Amino acid sequence: MPATPLILSPVLMFSLLAATPAPKASTASNVPSQAAKMAGPTAAQLQAAERLVGPALTEGHAWARLTELTDGIGPRLSGSEGAEAAVQWALRSFKADGVKAWLEPVKVPHWVRGEERAELLTSERFRGRPLQVMALGGSAATPPEGITAEVVEVSSLEELAALGDRVKGRIVFFSHDMKVAEDYGRFAALRGRGPSVAAKAGAAGALVRSLATASLSTPHTGSTRFEDGVTPIPAASVTVEDAGLLHRLLAEGGPVRVRLVLGCKELPEVDSFNVVAEVRGRERPGEIVLIGAHLDSWDVGTGAHDDGAGVVMVMEAARLLARQKPAPRRTVRVVLFMNEENGLRGARAYAQAHAAELPRHVAAMEMDSGGGRPLGVQLRAGEGAPELVRPWLSPLVALSAGTILPGEAGGADLSPLVPARVPMFGVRTDASRYFDVHHTHADTLDKVEPEALAKSTAAVAWMTYVMAEMPGLLVRPSAPPTAPSLTAPPSLGRPPVPGAPPAGAGNVKSSDR
Repeated sequence: MPATPLILSPVLMFSLLAATPAPKASTASNVPSQAAKMAGPTAAQLQAAERLVGPALTEGHAWARLTELTDGIGPRLSGSEGAEAAVQWALRSFKADGVKAWLEPVKVPHWVRGEERAELLTSERFRGRPLQVMALGGSAATPPEGITAEVVEVSSLEELAALGDRVKGRIVFFSHDMKVAEDYGRFAALRGRGPSVAAKAGAAGALVRSLATASLSTPHTGSTRFEDGVTPIPAASVTVEDAGLLHRLLAEGGPVRVRLVLGCKELPEVDSFNVVAEVRGRERPGEIVLIGAHLDSWDVGTGAHDDGAGVVMVMEAARLLARQKPAPRRTVRVVLFMNEENGLRGARAYAQAHAAELPRHVAAMEMDSGGGRPLGVQLRAGEGAPELVRPWLSPLVALSAGTILPGEAGGADLSPLVPARVPMFGVRTDASRYFDVHHTHADTLDKVEPEALAKSTAAVAWMTYVMAEMPGLLVRPSAPPTAPSLTAPPSLGRPPVPGAPPAGAGNVKSSDR
């Protein structure tokens, strides 16, 4: 496969890897002492760091794989031919790398976008014009001629509730002022739950300002969910520019009318698969370190950042770990989840199929924050986790990622593991520009920087090795106040986004997509 340019000189890299003196391995007992559990890597383990970090930085394998996935397969919304092609590609790729892999079945929804257009209708105050829109995943279709209705603007679900009967027969326009990545957590519910709340109040349709940090008249799609018993309504995102226009016209007073045409279809569910691979541990094969990403993407763009980058990072970690002699102490299991974007079916299927094993899942990581450079490590575990992990971070110093950051690791596909109190770790990536292209036609290979991808891949490979190799285990975290059900819809709230201070959750899409 083609190689990317060398990122670090081997001399500099390996000198940094060895910056922390390695303790001598204890031979007194097969059971590590408390001091041994808290110690950093041995000289032999630092040599493993060289064999993991070096190739991740210099061989260009992750970039080549991302090219195959995005340019070769393209969009892969669950239920589509692209999703099935991605499953078979991943299975072939693992086997070509010498990594044991198999498929685990999951039933997934099959939603199809269809026609989508809208127009602002002429009034006495302004001329009409087209609006750039994109149907939200899960939206209902309009009649063939579309729906025409007056627009009412809200900026919160509480404001919507306060309107009462004024919502009936209207198109509800959800407005907000997202500017930076951290704002996503403030406004995600407007897209995720807003249309359902509007439908319950009698609205004819919904428009949501795109959740974006930059826009060149680009709408951003995403999932919306209708509560049981609520008849879905047509729902679409509108560009930042057109949302601004609607906001100004409504602020001036007088009616604003819009015609919306959507041709969405909800087809019968489809048989699909999670792709699972494993590198068996040498001493404690029953203890499982899970690393995952989601293989599906939206049907626009090619899912390069979301989540092709995460997919190739964990695949490359498995390839490099499979070459290590000796193998890590514990088993490393890679899961490429299906249907993260519009259902989390793969996540729930994995948790249900492996319920008996979950007490033996000793650590889990999900990479779903794009292909930016690594910033550091985050944890979600019980007492003493930072002290246990920190001595192992010296190989990440050369990547400017050798620190433990505030906030908790996690991920949408890991949420069904929370009731089992599985400890979580993560490599936090720079997601400050992630929402420029998130869920758009522009999420393509050219938006990913090869050097940043290689650095984050190296960090993922090393941290996976750390969790599989270090003598001690992360203490399991406390159970949540209310453990989420494996069959209930995921929470649509989201912690702050990583990529810029203040620190937030370790995964940019940890609970809402």
